[in-house]
Amino acid sequence: MTDEAADLDTMGPVDYLVIEFPAGKQSFTGEMAAELARLSDAGIIRILDLLIIIKNEDGSIDAMEIDDIEGLDEIRQLESYIAEILAADDVDMLAAAMEPGTVAGVLVWENTWAAPFASAARHAGGQLVATGRIPLQAIAASMEAELALEAATEGN
Repeated sequence: MTDEAADLDTMGPVDYLVIEFPAGKQSFTGEMAAELARLSDAGIIRILDLLIIIKNEDGSIDAMEIDDIEGLDEIRQLESYIAEILAADDVDMLAAAMEPGTVAGVLVWENTWAAPFASAARHAGGQLVATGRIPLQAIAASMEAELALEAATEGN
């Protein structure tokens, strides 16, 4: 087994997210960068790629890797892990979901906390066939609906 194959064999699941910040509502205090650094330092995640996408009012797109942006020292310390795996086509696809005049952060990370289980599942012949996320808003709505049903049932 090559070193690269061995590395892939021991990797945890990889996720991505895009967080859009509407024009006029951007308040970057460094809190997000500090939290990413904390998660990385704790071994919970390994950042594989991190970039900023700006979708201008005219629809044009500017994308910057994190190491091209001044003032992000908390994140810059993670650069040795950043693999820059997103291609120009990926950036175009992600930017298509953005509103003009917005800025988005794109994060790709390995869930290192899950790597031992993922590796064991692969060694047992398993393969991932489905994955997903349940948005917090959906959970809150479900809980509210259940409480409303209970209240209505108790009222009868």
